Amino acid sequence: MIESSGDTGMMESGSGRRQSRVVGHGSGPSEALAGRKALVVGLGLTGRSVARFLAGHGAIVKATDSREKEVLTGTEALTEMGVDIRAGGLRCEDFLSADLIVISPGVPASHPLLAGARERGIEVIGGLELASRFIHVPIIAVVGTNGKSTVTSLIGEVLEASGRSVFVGGNIGTPVVDYFLSVPQADICVLEVSSFQLETIVEFRPHIALLLNITADHLERYSGFDEYAAVKFRVFDNQSSGDYAVVNAADPLIGSEVLYGAARRHGDALRIPFNCPAGAEEGVYSEGQNIRLNFKGLSETYAVEGRGLRGVHNMENAMAAVTALRLLDVSPEDILKGLRSFSGLRHRMEFVRVLRGVTFVNDSKGTNTGALMMALRSTEGPVVLIAGGRDKGGDYGVLSQIVAEKVRLLIGLGEAGERLREAFSGITEVRLVSSMEEAVETAACEARSGETVLLSPACSSFDMFRDYKERGARFTALVRALD
Repeated sequence: MIESSGDTGMMESGSGRRQSRVVGHGSGPSEALAGRKALVVGLGLTGRSVARFLAGHGAIVKATDSREKEVLTGTEALTEMGVDIRAGGLRCEDFLSADLIVISPGVPASHPLLAGARERGIEVIGGLELASRFIHVPIIAVVGTNGKSTVTSLIGEVLEASGRSVFVGGNIGTPVVDYFLSVPQADICVLEVSSFQLETIVEFRPHIALLLNITADHLERYSGFDEYAAVKFRVFDNQSSGDYAVVNAADPLIGSEVLYGAARRHGDALRIPFNCPAGAEEGVYSEGQNIRLNFKGLSETYAVEGRGLRGVHNMENAMAAVTALRLLDVSPEDILKGLRSFSGLRHRMEFVRVLRGVTFVNDSKGTNTGALMMALRSTEGPVVLIAGGRDKGGDYGVLSQIVAEKVRLLIGLGEAGERLREAFSGITEVRLVSSMEEAVETAACEARSGETVLLSPACSSFDMFRDYKERGARFTALVRALD
């Protein structure tokens, strides 16, 4: 059983006000939350779920959002539960009158109103921290710049197929607090965890934490790469000697921070490396299309044959998932079945069609430079690349070599188009377009038999689309309409 650790009473704040903390430690949510004045900041999917959870367990809830009430969805049901909806702007008095503030992942933990609340001794946490204080079953947390959703889904599917009762959620789309809606409640939680969620953890302690990779992303939110990486490492901080840290040995930053000299700075879990050099005596590595696992007295081989696990990046994802599944005592037979049946995720290296010898692939979920690099490494033959969107502050220069090797034509889309042209105009041909329709039409006209048209934007979608799913769906629909 996983239980939270930490202060169980009151703690002094710098202002002298005594801070009352929400504490689980085996108690139920209603016991800990009843009568507490809670403010939920952000009324997206996660914020609405948190508000519903708090109100359902007796808290006095306000929920605030900078958007006007008319554009918010799902607030009527919250109002019926007694939630006071405060839309159209964030108000200082709402923050300072709360006992507890729960922020949505999209709200930076550094927001000035949150700083003022902390100075008054008001606890500020996120939905992940809140839920984890009342989840008393093992938690598997999947962290990394790329591959989180694939690994989370694969672990969840294999666990379910092996007969376990599993909750799969977190950053993958189902808020963590929705764990408490399942009846009966699952006996294991598999969570995709983002850096935004890790900003506000206090006691969150996963039994198994997987760190897949760290490449530059979300630099529009952080002061730089070092701060972004430091937040990722927080997933290990509360782990004890009975827990496991599954880490990518081939990622130089992860290796230096977690596997070697500085390891004790990041919790006390047993380190288990994957993506090790071939032949490693301890750890997990690949041999062709096989995974070799050597740890805790085990020596096993797994053939990666699933149609959803093609490419270099998915071999790494499979190694991480297999490691976690064996630590959970899932049988090799069940793991092999899962690897072979896993169909992959939509919008992540998703095959769309072949037309006149040209292969079209939808990688709309590739929203950073690391994802684009992996996509290009996993694509055979010359590439006509569709990239761009809202720039996230990454360095496109890290892609220069692989773009020179693989990309015959780069079609730049959206706000980042000019930056892409500046970065790659001396390396490959770059054309800028104004819409996805124009991008697909240009790619279809220019691509030659044996080439791949790859949508892998390395940018967020918010300049033109609601999210990466809408962007990928538009690309797919346009490609399927080609004749």
